[in-house]
Amino acid sequence: MGLLFWRAKPVPVVELRGVIAGRQGALNIQGVGPLLERGFAIAKASAHKRLILAIESPGGSPVQSDLIGRFIRRRAEESGVRVTAVIGDVGASGGYWIACAADEIRANPMSIVGSIGVIGGGFGVPRLLEKLDIDRRVYTAGQNKSRNDPFSPEKPEDVAFTQALLTDLHGHFKDWVRGRRGAKLTRPESELFDGSYMIGSKAQAAGLIDALGDVDGLLREIGGAKARATWLKPKRKTGLVMRLLGRGAEAAAAEMAEVWQARAEFRKP
Repeated sequence: MGLLFWRAKPVPVVELRGVIAGRQGALNIQGVGPLLERGFAIAKASAHKRLILAIESPGGSPVQSDLIGRFIRRRAEESGVRVTAVIGDVGASGGYWIACAADEIRANPMSIVGSIGVIGGGFGVPRLLEKLDIDRRVYTAGQNKSRNDPFSPEKPEDVAFTQALLTDLHGHFKDWVRGRRGAKLTRPESELFDGSYMIGSKAQAAGLIDALGDVDGLLREIGGAKARATWLKPKRKTGLVMRLLGRGAEAAAAEMAEVWQARAEFRKP
């Protein structure tokens, strides 16, 4: 009886941490899909049927954000499990997109929440090439194949094209938040969907989150004082150099690489 009693208490908590990107080691559906599957299986077999998402992400890839969010919704509807997202330091842009997949969102009063917008950009260096007396040679089939070439002067038609792309992505983001949060939103969309972010206490007042709290408090609420978390985290693969430098350096290097790689992202500026 004692063994069965303790088996009923653990609550699955899936960690969703880091920049959202398709590359290995980042937050993406390939990495967290198996963890979510296991979390839903544990929750479905339990008496409470609850799953917690511990979110720490400034955002990243729109595609991966959508894949993770829709995966969570499908499994939740199929299993009858109630999902609660708990935002830690930050759940912004793509991180907030994923949080919206939950049935309920909680955050710390000082968490960074929101940033419902899309950002893209890069650098232009045509004057540098001219100064260095370097000729740029590029050959394409298709007049727009070299659109937004950083080594050529910016073209108005390229700016218009890029802005239209970002606007389309922003529209998908807004539709997702409307569909998931609906009547819970208490402030005008012009204020909530302008790409800015806010702390958790204001996010609660605006309807972006449902309550203030943390994982430990939610565990007690679900299973009482004896509740325990079954944490499901991705395995971190660290090379020798990064192990010598430390985990902080590894994370910083990965995030910097992602900033240079990304062109249009659900990411906090």
